[in-house]
Amino acid sequence: MSDNELCLQEIGKRIMDRRKKLGLTQEALAEKGEVTTQFVSYAESGKRAMRPENLLKISSALEVSADYLLTGEIIDKDLLILSDKLRRLTPSQVRTVEAIIDECNNLFNQK
Repeated sequence: MSDNELCLQEIGKRIMDRRKKLGLTQEALAEKGEVTTQFVSYAESGKRAMRPENLLKISSALEVSADYLLTGEIIDKDLLILSDKLRRLTPSQVRTVEAIIDECNNLFNQK
């Protein structure tokens, strides 16, 4: 398997994992991203490289950066997306999320 094929499969796995985490079907993601269901299927299987404009549509529909889909790295744009989501919460809800994050950090730092 070539490096390019491996890279496409990793991108496809990140797309599929995120889609499932959001509770979307391939059809729902296709509609939300303004692409075809076949495109989503090919992207998730790593069968075909995506044009930049389609990568941007899918990343927007999945509420992640294109960088995350390409590399798996969290960049400032991903943090900005999270920040926008937090702004929609009440102050009490934000504090609850903060407590959850603190507990996760404590749990992960124990390893």
